[in-house]
Amino acid sequence: MADIRNDFVGIKSPNPFWLASAPPTDKAYNVERAFKAGWGGVVWKTLGEAGPPVVNVNGPRYGAIYGGDRRLIGLNNIELITDRDLQTNLREIKEVKAKWPDRAMIVSIMVPCEEQAWKSILPLVEETGADGIELNFGCPHGMSERGMGAAVGQVPEYIEMVTRWCKQTTRMPVIVKLTPNITDVRYPARAAKSGGADAVSLINTINSIVSVDLNDFAPEPTIDGKGSHGGFCGPAVKPIALHMVAEIARDPETAGLPISGIGGVTTWRDAAEFMSLGAGNVQVCTAAMTYGFKIIEEMTAGLSNWMDEQGHTTLDDVVGRATPNVTAWQYLNLNYVTKARIDQDKCISCGRCHIACEDTSHQAITNMVDGERRFEVIEEECVGCNLCVNVCPVEDCIDMVQLPAGATDERTKEKVSETYFNWTEHPNNPTAAKGTLEPAE
Repeated sequence: MADIRNDFVGIKSPNPFWLASAPPTDKAYNVERAFKAGWGGVVWKTLGEAGPPVVNVNGPRYGAIYGGDRRLIGLNNIELITDRDLQTNLREIKEVKAKWPDRAMIVSIMVPCEEQAWKSILPLVEETGADGIELNFGCPHGMSERGMGAAVGQVPEYIEMVTRWCKQTTRMPVIVKLTPNITDVRYPARAAKSGGADAVSLINTINSIVSVDLNDFAPEPTIDGKGSHGGFCGPAVKPIALHMVAEIARDPETAGLPISGIGGVTTWRDAAEFMSLGAGNVQVCTAAMTYGFKIIEEMTAGLSNWMDEQGHTTLDDVVGRATPNVTAWQYLNLNYVTKARIDQDKCISCGRCHIACEDTSHQAITNMVDGERRFEVIEEECVGCNLCVNVCPVEDCIDMVQLPAGATDERTKEKVSETYFNWTEHPNNPTAAKGTLEPAE
């Protein structure tokens, strides 16, 4: 069987699935239930400094986005960091780690952006026997208005500064949790590395308002007629998270920096995708809150079985395998040609492919053949966009067939020849480019 044991910056766990810093990791009771279910590790819900406790709202804390079958695809939460006493949290962390020495115990921390505040809390966390710390530079609501969380994570200089303070103070590995609420995630990742971070984790939640109560005209969740922006998470954010993980993994300035992937991980397949793009392990929250801790059984079994089928013996065989295949658009092969094909035996004649193509794309699918209702691809009009595949309700009814290079109409050939150009990265801004069109050879 495949070996799915995980070693992340020297922190060992029986599998690569950790619970992210969130309500499921707020107290010993929850964490012990998670470990009994089989989770490899946890990131304890974010601790703040000693003093007056954080006060959360005593009403709805979550808004939701549902799919058509009421499947939860996104949560928006307005809950703050732990509202439990610091000493209580520290005592429970120490007790749980002593009971479960083989599980990863990471402690998330967020205190004011002052050197002494960070240096005061680190020895307290270290004394618990925790395996590492995660600096919460990502929380976009509540705490950011107080100059913490995303307010720090959006300023690379602050990230580097605080990371350096922590590395100078503690023996524990330092993981920097990054915010997605930024234009280019590579800059904060580079800052974390410059500050000495052992790893980064991402993404934290995305700033959002998910819905409005049209009776009260207030954002949801609504507290006494008012609402606030919150942090969006769940399956809906996975594409954004995958992109940001890949950007850090393939950036020459952060190459080799370990990454803990977060954002919509719900199945073993999600985890494998994150790891293939460069994540060394994954963190999960919304899926556990939706389905309970027992989902770990399917995650570990599924990952192990897939690795066996593919001939992967350890996680190292998977991590980063897809990263080299992520490229800039201009390097895509414009001579690669595909056309849609409809399996008439599977087609249920719903017409969704036809109307999507007819109304919004290239008029490449007919709805009548020889006077009968029948959906077929008009090959000379098909540009291979695969919209029909995505809207078809029948799995594998429509697929994309690759044609030999150059097997395309003259109109497409002209477009290809006009599109080749040289691309030079702007020296002062890696997200901007300049180039001039040149004839294709």
